[in-house]
Amino acid sequence: MIRKIVHIDEEKCNGCGLCIPNCVEGALQIIDGKAKLVSDTYCDGLGACLGHCPQDAITIIEREADEFDEKAVEEYLKSMGRTLEHSHGHNQHNHNEHHAHHHHMGGCPGSMMRQINREVKDEKVTVSSKLRQWPVQLALVSPQAPYFYRADLLIAADCAAYAYGNFHNDFIKDRTVVVGCPKLDDNEYYTKKLAEIIKNNDLESITVTRMEVPCCSGIAMAARMARDMAGVNIPVKVVTISAEGEIISREYV
Repeated sequence: MIRKIVHIDEEKCNGCGLCIPNCVEGALQIIDGKAKLVSDTYCDGLGACLGHCPQDAITIIEREADEFDEKAVEEYLKSMGRTLEHSHGHNQHNHNEHHAHHHHMGGCPGSMMRQINREVKDEKVTVSSKLRQWPVQLALVSPQAPYFYRADLLIAADCAAYAYGNFHNDFIKDRTVVVGCPKLDDNEYYTKKLAEIIKNNDLESITVTRMEVPCCSGIAMAARMARDMAGVNIPVKVVTISAEGEIISREYV
């Protein structure tokens, strides 16, 4: 059938993930660093995700697509441990009600509240700082700073240092560090700033530490795009860390 459905411009999408929680049906997911519609049958075409994309990459178009299937959505959400609390009733579904329902459910999955219970140990462990330069905030550093020249560069999502207990020893040691948040800051600015750093400093290596949450994929994408923009052939190592402080994956992009 010809009907309204979400369309994502992958050229504009930077994988920030802000659209994901705004789709109550779970029809949008971050796959390979881009937001994608996982199934036509999960999208009602009403556009609750519109207006949440800072890149304006999401639109509603009309095309041939399978009919929206609320039962399939319920089964899909059930497989992920979620429920569709609000019955869509396709002809009675109200766009504002859809938004109100989302906000009741919460915001970005990266902002989901959780409590982490850890085993308390008696021994006292002291870790000395391994930081070798200042500032570290990406918006504040100068691409011409001498500490970047032939450095092993660490690009860190700022939450990673709080989540991973041995961050100084395992990641900051012997590296020059820049930090930022791809959700709260301008990721396009990050990309251009990183490209200037990479292009002018003959770097030895690039490592990115990011959190597992979808919006954090933006910092890895900024690093990869900056590397390509700079025209430098350096592998970017991406380390993904869970909120519980465990390393989930290490990969090169």
